[in-house]
Amino acid sequence: MSYARAELLVETDWLSDHLEDPDLRIFDCTTHLIPDTDKVFTVKSGLADYQSGHIPGAGYLDLQADLSDPAGQFRFTTPGAEAFATALGAKGLCDGNQVVLYSTTSVTWSTRIWWMLHAFGVDKVSILNGGWRKWRAEGRAVSVAPCNYPPGTLTTRRQDHMIVGKEAVLSALSDDGAVVVNALTRPQHDGTSQVHYGRPGAITGSVCLPALDLVGADGTFLDADGLRAKFAGAGIGMDQRVVTYCGGGIAATVDSFALKLLGHDGVGIYDNSLSEWAKDPSLPMEAGR
Repeated sequence: MSYARAELLVETDWLSDHLEDPDLRIFDCTTHLIPDTDKVFTVKSGLADYQSGHIPGAGYLDLQADLSDPAGQFRFTTPGAEAFATALGAKGLCDGNQVVLYSTTSVTWSTRIWWMLHAFGVDKVSILNGGWRKWRAEGRAVSVAPCNYPPGTLTTRRQDHMIVGKEAVLSALSDDGAVVVNALTRPQHDGTSQVHYGRPGAITGSVCLPALDLVGADGTFLDADGLRAKFAGAGIGMDQRVVTYCGGGIAATVDSFALKLLGHDGVGIYDNSLSEWAKDPSLPMEAGR
C-alpha cells in the first residue's frame, strides 16, 4: 500500500531534476543537541554545516534563533503567526512556493519545521526522503554559495489543534477516542535512561513509539505498510485523535508526520512536551512501565 499523502515526501531524483525551478525553495534545517549534564542538552546551530556544503540553491533555517518564541519559557516554543511569517519571508519563502526541507543529521529537525509550516497553513511543503546523507551518498551536487532567495511575503493562519498545550494532553488522556504518544526512546519512556527532563519516565497513560523507529537505517521513512505496522503495534489507531510529545516538541513531529503520510488528519503535537510537563509536579508521570 502506498502512502495516502505521498506528496509530503520527495526523493533525491526528483529534487535533482527540479533544482532550477523558480518557485522552489529548499532549506537545510539542521540543529544539534549536545548532551549537557545541567541542561539535558545544549542547542547548537547547524549553520556551520550549511556553510561547509549544502544542496545547490538551498537556504538555512535556524529553529532556535529564527523560528522559536524569544519570549517563551522553553527552548523551542512556537512563535506567533506574525513573527513566524516575518522570519520566513525574510528567508525568501513566499505564498505559492514549493518547499523542500532536509537536515544533515536526524530527520526530526526537518519534520519539526515541516509541522510548523503545515500548522500555519503553508501547504506545499515536503521532506527530502533520506535527507543530506542520502543526497551525499549518491554523489549529487554540493554548493557552498550563499542562498539568493529574495525576501517575500508569506501569509499564515495558525491551526490551533495542530500545536497544543498541556490542557489538550490532559483532555486526550481522559478520552477513549484519543491517544497520547511519546516519541522518545523506550528507555526514556520507561524511566531507565539517565536522560530526562526533570522527572524520569513518561506522561501517565501515554504509549511509546520512538520517532526513529519510523525510519530505516538509511534515514528514509518506512513504507506505508511498515508505518502502519509500527502504529498498530504501539496500540495507536487510525481512527483516534493523536497527540504526540517528546522532550521539546521535536522528535514528536516524526510520529505526527508519519501519521499524515498515512492520511491521518486528527493529529497534533504537544509543543513544549516534557520540558514543561516534567517540571510541573501536579501533572502525572510514571516510570518503570
